[in-house]
Amino acid sequence: MTLSINAPLDVNLPTEKMSDKEFFDFCMANKKLRIERDKYGNIIIMPPLTGNSGYREDEVAVEIKIWHRKIRIGMAYGSNTGFILPNGATRSPDASWTSQERWDKLTEQEKDEFLPVVPDFIIEVRSKSDSLKQLKDKMEEWMENGARLAWLIDPKNKTTYIYRENGTSDVVKGFDKKLSGEDVAVGFELDLSLLLKKN
Repeated sequence: MTLSINAPLDVNLPTEKMSDKEFFDFCMANKKLRIERDKYGNIIIMPPLTGNSGYREDEVAVEIKIWHRKIRIGMAYGSNTGFILPNGATRSPDASWTSQERWDKLTEQEKDEFLPVVPDFIIEVRSKSDSLKQLKDKMEEWMENGARLAWLIDPKNKTTYIYRENGTSDVVKGFDKKLSGEDVAVGFELDLSLLLKKN
């Protein structure tokens, strides 16, 4: 039997809801999979990225890393880090930054596991298989759980959705613009033209 997956797969395991420790162990036993968990305990297995999606996601993560190396405050991450949200979900944004204040509240043991902290700044880049509605719901989840600034970048429509902790939002059309980290990721700037397809 073969199983073909071309979109995020929700897996309902025939067991009780896993504890954080059980979920961590499950992920460690399946390291080749990209796994998240929603607030209801459902397991979500993400397919590998296509070439264009992988390129865009990496560009965003690299830009955050370059900025972080300059400021040396807090911690910056790519898409492989798991964050445990207050609502019980465990999510892995495409790129993120956690302030020094939030990072310093974690114990050394917590830093070696999925992080029980919500990043201050989140970036998600829509891939070919992603539902825009599901991604928008995910961005709302990030904000409801304590993110301060979040960007959802949709290359298909060349549109970026900006979410802020004060409840305001913006929609930026076109990839000929630069986005600012505002008063959260101070000094961070993303030139959206970096995400255009390369020929």
